[in-house]
Amino acid sequence: MTTSAPRPTNSTSPLSSPLSPLIVCDNLVKIYQVADLESVALQGLDLTVARGEMLGIVGPSGSGKSTLMNILGGIDRPSAGRVWVDGQDLLKMSDAALNRYRRAKVGFVWQQGSRNLIPYLTALENVELPMILAGQGAGQGTSMRAPAGRNGGRKRQRAEELLEAVGVADRAHHRLAQLSGGEQQRVAIAVALANGPVLLLADEPTGEVDSVTALAIYETFRRLNRAYALTTLIVSHDPSIARHVDRVVAIRDGKTATETVRQSAPNHAARGVTATEGDFQEDQETEGEEDLFEELVVLDSAGRLQVPKEYLEQFDIQGRARLELTGEGILIQPAPPSVLNHAGNTSAAGLVPGPEAHTASGLDALSPALRTARATASRFAAGLRRRTARAWGRLPFAGRRRARESQRRRREDEDRREP
Repeated sequence: MTTSAPRPTNSTSPLSSPLSPLIVCDNLVKIYQVADLESVALQGLDLTVARGEMLGIVGPSGSGKSTLMNILGGIDRPSAGRVWVDGQDLLKMSDAALNRYRRAKVGFVWQQGSRNLIPYLTALENVELPMILAGQGAGQGTSMRAPAGRNGGRKRQRAEELLEAVGVADRAHHRLAQLSGGEQQRVAIAVALANGPVLLLADEPTGEVDSVTALAIYETFRRLNRAYALTTLIVSHDPSIARHVDRVVAIRDGKTATETVRQSAPNHAARGVTATEGDFQEDQETEGEEDLFEELVVLDSAGRLQVPKEYLEQFDIQGRARLELTGEGILIQPAPPSVLNHAGNTSAAGLVPGPEAHTASGLDALSPALRTARATASRFAAGLRRRTARAWGRLPFAGRRRARESQRRRREDEDRREP
């Protein structure tokens, strides 16, 4: 697998070709800033998704999965890097162009049914609504396009076809409260496809349903993916998602860490690849066809990789390691204790002050981050004092007296509660 993303040079790059990848993320960075604090959600993420591929994205909470989905969906903008979808550079789009992109190119399916559907509309009316807002009778830019037209009959016909495609045609005239969780999600899929997007994004679509309903939802995604060659990205915590998609990418600490590829057993035999215990997991499909799953570590464009934590713990690899070229590849070994001790002493001598430095000035010299944190805390305390003084000054004399009496009683109560 090619792990480094191609670097487009302009808006007329080959990425707009039908044979090019639909999604290219190159060294993607996203930083959220609240007051003086910064949180890095994506740290140089690389990802390439082929047209018509069904991809699963997994990872722990806070790893950057939802941030990636928001950027691909045009809801959020990256702080740095490049992201191309269907030949369009999302980083350079104006707000108006990004609105058109969301309306015409992307379909969303969220975990909560209330976020996908309007409760006082029927399932059929919910599917018709995006087409009415777009001022058209069909989608644009995909093979799912219906004959052009603006009359309500064409919208109604297309909405009925989509409900039939997701298997809830018999619930077309039911409202949100009358639908089960699985039916709500399938109607949400039909709503997402109303304007014929080229990309379908699903954020935890099976998070609030049971395993049987989740299987039906996955089958719906797969059926639509095959019927319309619809590129589909599914974010999930479901460990069995690899059985339902073409590929699973795991994100950890804002970067792509591993990739699980699904291949059928005959293909491995044809290439002379042998599945050994621990390398592959076998899965028996409903048709009786045996599939194999191989987990690969992803290298980014700089050649960096993330070694699984359990591997590092098993061989007690901490901080530094040795790389050795062998006849079969690259061997990672723990660094000798002498090297670790020397490195540890060197770093401690340069970074940690001695006992004499444990003063206010010594703490200030410890790191710029500490100085910034202390300054932020001081500004916050000063602002709190000013707001308290203003509020106190607005109180009448009787109010200030009652407030002082309340404070005195509160302190007395706290003193009595203390042992």
